[in-house]
Amino acid sequence: MSDLARTRPLLLLIDGHSMAYRAFFALPVENFSTTTGEPTNAVYGFTAMLANLLRDEQPTHVAVAFDAGRTTFRTEQYPAYKGTRDATPTEFKGQVPLIKEILDSMRIAQLQKENFEADDIIATLALQAVEAGMDVLVSTGDRDALQLVSDQVTVLYPRKGVSDLVRFTPAAVEEKYGVVPDRYPDLAALVGESSDNLPGVPGVGPKTAAKWINLYGGLDGVLAAAPQITGKAGESLRANLEQVRVNRVLDAAVRDVELPISVGDVAVQPWDRDAMHRVFDALQFRTLRERLFTMVPEDAPETTAFDLEVTTPASGTLGAWLAARAGRVLAVDVSGRPLPAAGDAWALAVADGTTQAISLDLTELDPVDEAALAAWLGDPEQPKALHGAKEAWHELDGRGLRLEGVAFDTLLASYLCHPDQRSYELGDLTVRHLHRELRTET
Repeated sequence: MSDLARTRPLLLLIDGHSMAYRAFFALPVENFSTTTGEPTNAVYGFTAMLANLLRDEQPTHVAVAFDAGRTTFRTEQYPAYKGTRDATPTEFKGQVPLIKEILDSMRIAQLQKENFEADDIIATLALQAVEAGMDVLVSTGDRDALQLVSDQVTVLYPRKGVSDLVRFTPAAVEEKYGVVPDRYPDLAALVGESSDNLPGVPGVGPKTAAKWINLYGGLDGVLAAAPQITGKAGESLRANLEQVRVNRVLDAAVRDVELPISVGDVAVQPWDRDAMHRVFDALQFRTLRERLFTMVPEDAPETTAFDLEVTTPASGTLGAWLAARAGRVLAVDVSGRPLPAAGDAWALAVADGTTQAISLDLTELDPVDEAALAAWLGDPEQPKALHGAKEAWHELDGRGLRLEGVAFDTLLASYLCHPDQRSYELGDLTVRHLHRELRTET
C-alpha cells in the first residue's frame, strides 16, 4: 500500500550528505548562485527534494543525519575504506551549513555522531521507530541502506538526480538483487562496493553471489562451503575469503548508536517563519520559498495581520475622499502596462494607512471623479508613496494622467539599501525589511 494509506506514524529519515551531494551533481552549479557568486545548487536541490517528500509523503516525524567527518570506526579498522573518493568539490564546500540553516528554520532535527556514519544513525532511528510502532521512509543514495528494508521500512533511492526516487520494498529488493533485504550485506561483501573502496571477489557478480547466498543459506554458509565450490569463481572466492569477511563487517549498519534524542523527539514542528524568510532571502530562493509556504504545518502560529477596508467610492465622491486626507502621505498602486509598449493604466488603488483604501477602475470613472483624480495625482503638494514610481508614471501617462508629488518609492529605497539583491518585488521586500509576509486574505 502507499505510504499515504498508512494509519501509523511515519518517520522520514534523510541521509544529509548523500542527498546533498547528489543534488550538487544533478544541478549545474553555474545555474545556481546568488548575485554575490555563492554557489547554491546543492542547497536548492536538497531543499526541493525535501519539499517534495514533505508534500507527497506527509510524514509525522522527520530527521536528517549527517556524517561527522571522514574518520570513523570503519576507517580505523580498514584504512582504505572510502579511500578512493575524490576530494570534495570547492563549489560544494559551504553548502551543507546552508542546508543546516534551512533545516533549523524548519525545526527539523539534525544528527551526527563522531566515529559513525549517517547510515548508522539512520539504522538506529529506524529500529527505534519500528519498535515504537511506526513506519519508516529512508531517503539515501547509499545502497547499504537496503539492509534496513522490511515491511515497516522503505528506502527511497535516487535513480536520477534527487527528484526521481525508486521505492525499495522487500519485494523490490529481492526482485533487483535476488536476495532478501537482510542478506543484502552478504551480497555486497561478495561483490564489493567501489564507492567505499571495498573490493569484491574477482569474477563474482551479483547473480553468482545471490545464487550462492540462497543456495547455502547466507554468507556464513557460502564461506563454509568455499572449499567445495568449483570453477574459477570458487578459486577466486577461496583466494579472497579474508577480504569478504572484512567487507561484511564494514557493510553492516550499526543499529545501537547512542544518540542525544530518540524518535519521539523528531515530530514535525511548526516552522520558524521569520528564520525561513531570512535564510531564503539570503539564498534568493523566491519560488522555492513560495512552494514551501503552501505546506506550512497546521500548528504554525498566525502571522501578524491588519484589516484594511477596501471600497469603491460612489460616483462623484472621489474628490471628497481625497480632500479629507489632504496633506497626508497616501500609498498608491497602479495596475497597467508600462513601457517599452505603449504605457497604459487601467486600475488604481489608494490607501491611507492600515484602515481604509479605495480601488478605482480607470476605464469606468465618471468625468467628475476622473477630474478629481487627475488634479490630486498631478498636485506636487499632495505626497504619495509608491512601489516603482517610474513604472507607474509611464502607465498613468499613457492614460493622460500626470504623477507628481512622489514622496517615497519603496523599490528605489530598497535598491539603495541592498543593490546586490536579485528581486525587489514588494512581497520580497516586506520579508526582507519587515520580516513579515505580504498575504491577501479573501
